[in-house]
Amino acid sequence: MAHCTKCGAAVADNAGFCAACGAAQSTGGQAPAAHNSAPGVPQTAMDENVAGALCYALGWVTGLIFYFIDKRPFVRFHAKQSIVVFGALHLLSIVFGMFFGISMLAGGWRGFSLGFGIFHLIQLVAFVLWIVLMIKAYQGEKFRLPVAADLADSIFGKS
Repeated sequence: MAHCTKCGAAVADNAGFCAACGAAQSTGGQAPAAHNSAPGVPQTAMDENVAGALCYALGWVTGLIFYFIDKRPFVRFHAKQSIVVFGALHLLSIVFGMFFGISMLAGGWRGFSLGFGIFHLIQLVAFVLWIVLMIKAYQGEKFRLPVAADLADSIFGKS
């Protein structure tokens, strides 16, 4: 048996109004799930915070996917930020990975410590950012990384 959302009186499961106070009741006994979306944007089965967190799941790849398939501003913001942040970190990782490989061949162990350290520092920064950005997006925050969010806005336009 369902209860009135206004006065708490017992109402029938399929009642349109409460017999005690006359308040309108939702069908099915429960209020419909609220989705945060922009007006005119069709509802999807996935909440915005979940989609925002998934923008970061596989780095720039999922950011690119969600940028093209989801038009909600919150999700597009996180998709753009994911593309810029993890795309740049991916490119830096490749460059320093090549530097590390070349320094091993050219300089021996002298180049090993510098290239090795920078390469793994980039990997550590990427891992920490991945965790922080996924948590912030899941909490529903538009957490802007200072340089990356501005760069994403200039590349893709403001959302």
